[in-house]
Amino acid sequence: MVKLLIATHNPGKIEEYEELLAGLPLELTYPAQEGLDIEVAETGASFAENARLKAAAYARASGLVALADDSGLEVDALGGEPGIHSARYAGTGASDKERYRLLLEKLREVPWEERTARFRCVIAVATPGGQVHTAEGICEGIIAFAPKGEHGFGYDPVFYLQEYGKTMADLPPETKNKISHRARAVQRAREILEEIQGKLGFPRR
Repeated sequence: MVKLLIATHNPGKIEEYEELLAGLPLELTYPAQEGLDIEVAETGASFAENARLKAAAYARASGLVALADDSGLEVDALGGEPGIHSARYAGTGASDKERYRLLLEKLREVPWEERTARFRCVIAVATPGGQVHTAEGICEGIIAFAPKGEHGFGYDPVFYLQEYGKTMADLPPETKNKISHRARAVQRAREILEEIQGKLGFPRR
């Protein structure tokens, strides 16, 4: 079994990747398991740039093929905010609840039809030799007036999906993992992983 390093410390993302990458002949490993404690400055101007920076840094540090993502929420009425700053929208160390409450406050006077938004995820897969491939996934929705739902993390409680009549946090995880921005990016990334595995082979531990 070959190893793929998932470059995240976020328990919500770890749980999702365990589900999304099921079925591939991979042994998933994480920074803590590999003894890695590195900080990668997200200095990119886009999700793709930040994902590439993280994946390349972890691949170099570990000697493994590494997968990293950068993802966030883009709200049209706010000119694309919070965008690449989604995780730090309410300041460093703020909770998910503090972030989406700030978002709702900024949208307090915005009518329903103007609350369109999307989740965007870019996944980067990097080899220790320096090759980096990216895949993107998008999920369109509307920012709800109030949070609802107990599943998921981040902005999921306020991201409403019209076709389901529910917020992302109100969907069962198995449904979210079919239609989310991360799920759609992973579908494309799976092809990249299969190609790398077939042509280059994964470093083994």
